[in-house]
Amino acid sequence: MNPYLTLFDIAGFVALLLWGVHMVQTGIQRAFGPRLRTMLGVALGNRVYAFFAGLGVTAILQSSTATGLIVAGFAANGLVGLVPALGAMLGANVGTTLIVQVLSFDISRIAPILVLIGVVMFRRGNATHVRDFGRVFIGLGLLLLSLHLLLAQLEPYRDLPELRTALEALSGQPGLAILLAAVLAWAAHSSVAVVVLVMSFSAQGLLPIDVAFALVLGANLGTAVNPMLEGSAKDDPQARRLPLGNFINRVIGVLIGLALLHHIHPWMTGLAGDNARAVANFHTVFNLALAAVFLPLLTPYAALLRRWLPSNPAKADPGRPMYLDSAARSMPVVALGNAAREALRMADTLQTMLHHSREALAGADRKRIAEARRLDDVLDRLNGAIKTYVAGLDQDELTAEDRRRADEILTFITNLEHAGDVIDKNLLNDISKLNKRGLTFSPEGRRELDEMHGRLEVNLRLAASLFVTEDTRAARLLAAEKEAFRGLETRATQAHFERLRSGRIDTTETSALHLDVLRDLRRINSHLVASAAYGALENRDGSPPGSLEPSGVAEPAATSE
Repeated sequence: MNPYLTLFDIAGFVALLLWGVHMVQTGIQRAFGPRLRTMLGVALGNRVYAFFAGLGVTAILQSSTATGLIVAGFAANGLVGLVPALGAMLGANVGTTLIVQVLSFDISRIAPILVLIGVVMFRRGNATHVRDFGRVFIGLGLLLLSLHLLLAQLEPYRDLPELRTALEALSGQPGLAILLAAVLAWAAHSSVAVVVLVMSFSAQGLLPIDVAFALVLGANLGTAVNPMLEGSAKDDPQARRLPLGNFINRVIGVLIGLALLHHIHPWMTGLAGDNARAVANFHTVFNLALAAVFLPLLTPYAALLRRWLPSNPAKADPGRPMYLDSAARSMPVVALGNAAREALRMADTLQTMLHHSREALAGADRKRIAEARRLDDVLDRLNGAIKTYVAGLDQDELTAEDRRRADEILTFITNLEHAGDVIDKNLLNDISKLNKRGLTFSPEGRRELDEMHGRLEVNLRLAASLFVTEDTRAARLLAAEKEAFRGLETRATQAHFERLRSGRIDTTETSALHLDVLRDLRRINSHLVASAAYGALENRDGSPPGSLEPSGVAEPAATSE
């Protein structure tokens, strides 16, 4: 038998095992993910409920990592206390042991049936959740099949002296066995897969039972490493407390388990009757014992973690209003001034969005796109806060001039918010497509788009100035920009078609995207013009609303053009 082919066979069966675990996890997450997240959030009221919630959700998801990410997200955002979050993680660690208990029995004969059922559900199911359950059945079948094939592949090597010597050498090096299993669990992102492998080797008599238990300890330690590494990359100490707390739990448990290993394994083996059951039981008992020790101590333990990782000073939230003083509502003139100052913050935010989109279009760091999208959320929040503030003013206290100013403020912020939506939902999507497909515009096209982007930034500053000064000359300049921008779009489109006919554009894909970007820029400009120009011209010229044309003409405040 060729040893190299055998090694590849074993590696392939291990990969099939990992893929089966992955399919089970993703199928369950797709079927139940949002509901499980809601259930977990509701149950995180105290440490006991949180423990059983973490156990139940992990038993369903078969991934303590997935449960940990949900709980860590709640804890980082302050939606759940650190004590119940740590309790949920203790429960999650116990939940991962349940499938190992099931797999410790010989149920490999049902593997083909599970795969058949899963394929039928996945191919024939009309509902999405039926297809998700099909993935779960396929994953379970592949998992069991891979275990059966792996055991069959290892059978001829049971009595191989060299293999026995290598594995028995680990008996005197339990620390090395723990480190090896921790690395494997970290690489596989799954303690279940590693423990199941250890269980399979033990069933074949290839692993001494004390080595198998040491490997189980390492697998439990390895799954706590990934959340630690992800948490260490975050700047917020609050987000790092839970992964660190879970990791320290595991380290303490592994050290205690290592010290008691020689006393435990004869008792566990005699109780279970066979090595596979002994490995599964040790895995469960280890996590239950860890939960029993730490659950009563979580309050002082959480206080210690907070002392080690104190919270950062609160950063200013750009989406939180700064000037909307509720006490000023009794004085409309002051309240409207506050709303106007907040509206100018929206203009500054939109200016930054335009700058990011311009840089992204020029080929800058793709993080510009993500930052611009984040700022659109800031725009939405400020817009909602200002509208609520202005709408909450006592209408009986408002003069005609106050009502006019309130309408101007609402028109201004509504159009800025719409301009932000065009950037977020249209322009940034077009730029993302360009980057993902590795496409680029012609040098002439890039120059035209950059010039139009620059003109938008100038027009936004003009709109903000007009919003403050209500100067008629500035209003006429801004109103004229709508017609001027249409002319720019027309000339850029004609030049683009000319390049297309002359073969200076590589693909029709770039052509479509170029025209989409031109249209997006024109729509943004229309909102900037409508934000301040038309209202100022109507009020100063005495023209009735809607009577002005683009050269100096009012349109509906929130036009889609």
